[in-house]
Amino acid sequence: MAYFRELPNVAYQSPLINKTSSREYVIIKNIFRHTKILDHISDKAVLFNRYQIHDGDRPDTIAEEVYGDPGLDWVVILSAGITNIRNQWPLNNQDLYEYTLGKYGDSLNDLHHYETTEVRDQHNRLILPKGIEVDNNFTIDGPGKQYRGVNDPPVTWRSIRELETITLTQDTLGGPSLINDIAVALSNWQYETRVNDEKRSIRMLKVSYLGQFLEDFRRIMRYDRNSQYISKKLIKTENTRLVD
Repeated sequence: MAYFRELPNVAYQSPLINKTSSREYVIIKNIFRHTKILDHISDKAVLFNRYQIHDGDRPDTIAEEVYGDPGLDWVVILSAGITNIRNQWPLNNQDLYEYTLGKYGDSLNDLHHYETTEVRDQHNRLILPKGIEVDNNFTIDGPGKQYRGVNDPPVTWRSIRELETITLTQDTLGGPSLINDIAVALSNWQYETRVNDEKRSIRMLKVSYLGQFLEDFRRIMRYDRNSQYISKKLIKTENTRLVD
């Protein structure tokens, strides 16, 4: 893998019983040498694009599409902030179904939870954000008569769903409390599908910054001079085992 070629090496004192000398070393990759994109940099839109992962996409296929080199799959993973690809990469539809079926069994379509829809007033001001987990009988205070004068037009709130917008005027609120069309049910399948879909949008380093990124990464991977220093890509360490 191309990523491991970027890692520096460690000359480690050989633990083999049949070694010919106590100064016999084996060269191994320093897998503890790693880096990440700083949080304040990862938020800069000028450095990154958003990429939508589709079924069948892999880090290497995306790297080939965007950077022209499948060996830069580790750049895709690093710029996306992924540390555990097994849990953070989206499943394809078939794998998602099998995972969800294994997790919930016959309860695949049972209720997972209720959550709020988005509610806005006639000025498009946010009254209630969507996605807050609530009970099925959740209510909020609606626009009572104190919000309007005698000659004012009716106060209008909108409950915004994925496929429709339900208009809730003062006359349909049934008093000062908004009772209906606020809490919506999500099944186990809908919940797992949403969680999986949220993984599909990842941050991708722009091609124009790739060269600088690789240069900085390789500089960080180099060793500084110290008592164990052999070269920029190699240090020596001793076997610190005290008991056989």
